[in-house]
Amino acid sequence: MARYTNFFITGSSLPEVHQSLVAVLQSCDLTLVYEDSSYIVAKEKPGQVSFGQLATVELLINPPTTQSGAKVDLVVKNEELPLRAENHCHDVFQVVNQAISDAAAT
Repeated sequence: MARYTNFFITGSSLPEVHQSLVAVLQSCDLTLVYEDSSYIVAKEKPGQVSFGQLATVELLINPPTTQSGAKVDLVVKNEELPLRAENHCHDVFQVVNQAISDAAAT
């Protein structure tokens, strides 16, 4: 199973972070599967790659602490064996990771 992770620290409020992450996932053409105030799951739409290569994106939003903003943990995974450094799961990870970084910069 391929699995790629990253985390982000934001200075925004929890509702703003949540709304921004949902918009980012939708802009990456992912379908929201589950959503609550601290956890979001999205999947790729079937049809472009085999079912084993379909990536799942999980975002865990930890509330802000007194010293820093909210921490967002990103996990992108699929059933594909990562036999090559460049694989479909890694490609999806790079797209989502960059989209979140770009959204945080604005």
